[in-house]
Amino acid sequence: MKIFNDPVYGFINVPHPLLLRLIDHRWFQRLRYIKQLGLSHLVYPGALHTRFHHALGAMHLMGLALESLRGKGHAVSEEEALGAHVAILLHDIGHGPFSHALEHSIVEGIGHEEVGALVMDALNVEFNGALDLGIRIFRDQYPKRFLHQLVSGQLDMDRMDYLNRDSFYTGVSEGVIGGDRIIKMLQVVNDGLVVEEKAIYSIEKFIVARRLMYWQVYLHKTVVACEQMLVQTLRRAKALGLQGVPLFGAPALLGFLGERRDRDSFNDPAVLSDFMRLDDHDIMGAVKVWADHPDKVLARLASDLLHRRTLRIKLRNEPWPAAQVERIRHVCVEELGVTAEEAGLFVLAGKVVNNAYDPKHDGIQLLFKNGKLKDIAQASDNLGIEAMSGAVEKHFLAFPRSMGKEWFGS
Repeated sequence: MKIFNDPVYGFINVPHPLLLRLIDHRWFQRLRYIKQLGLSHLVYPGALHTRFHHALGAMHLMGLALESLRGKGHAVSEEEALGAHVAILLHDIGHGPFSHALEHSIVEGIGHEEVGALVMDALNVEFNGALDLGIRIFRDQYPKRFLHQLVSGQLDMDRMDYLNRDSFYTGVSEGVIGGDRIIKMLQVVNDGLVVEEKAIYSIEKFIVARRLMYWQVYLHKTVVACEQMLVQTLRRAKALGLQGVPLFGAPALLGFLGERRDRDSFNDPAVLSDFMRLDDHDIMGAVKVWADHPDKVLARLASDLLHRRTLRIKLRNEPWPAAQVERIRHVCVEELGVTAEEAGLFVLAGKVVNNAYDPKHDGIQLLFKNGKLKDIAQASDNLGIEAMSGAVEKHFLAFPRSMGKEWFGS
């Protein structure tokens, strides 16, 4: 079958003709034009890999995981293996351009997971029901639950791939994990995915790597600032589009800017089809033109993003006082000559959440030689692991770089 030369794993193959048909489908090929890390390349110049790379890598790891489990006597039929490969291959099919930016700007009330489910259903009709089992595994509706956990869980092939891949392309070595060892140590108990106790140190490193990658890459303060700038640019364009103001954009993008598109609207096949025509190029092509738009607010937002005039931003553990945010917005009104409402597009306050390990949702269970199971947070002698078993919130405040950093206060 088809062989791909992957920079992370070397040569990987596509193990079934159905998978190759899915890869060749226009909706999957679209993932070539959606970067895996959104705007992170504005901080880490090498972070230009795509969701296409990631999906193929996760599919490859699924094959390794199933091979390991079969070698330990766990029954996985060819049909089940194909279903698991289908599920992991399509797990990100519903992502829009720049990942989560569109979910908070030009579409309302629907995330990439729901879009992905709708896309899988549409593909299944087109493929005459050949994706039935894969969709059941993806939705956790199949009795062998460990197959779903390989797709979506604390030790799924999605995380195994993106941590190593994102580390590789950003050059952040802290994200490197012992994925091969973890995969070889996987076991199944009562249809649930567990890991042998000898992999405890690899699991510890996995959790630490995930925490560090979030703070150093995914939630890097400048990445957060750039993503917020894109969200506000799209929100302004959407507000203008709903008012009938002429905008440049691909036809599919203009449909989302000129109409309200919520969860119910995606039941219309035409809306879903339009969404699946959008990629990063549509957004950045429009942003380049919007930088010269007659609306000075849209033009400023777009040109600042285009020329990397990033917002000044600071993160801290406590929420920023509302009075302080309002004072900065008042100064922004005077400096930029915008209204108080428009200043809310330039002066931003919010929070980010880092949840490296959540034992309450499919925690990582270690299998000991006596057959007993124990959660990694309790089994590890690394006190940091238990400390990381929970969400950490940080609150950001961002405003135009032309304003002095003294507005952050002490």
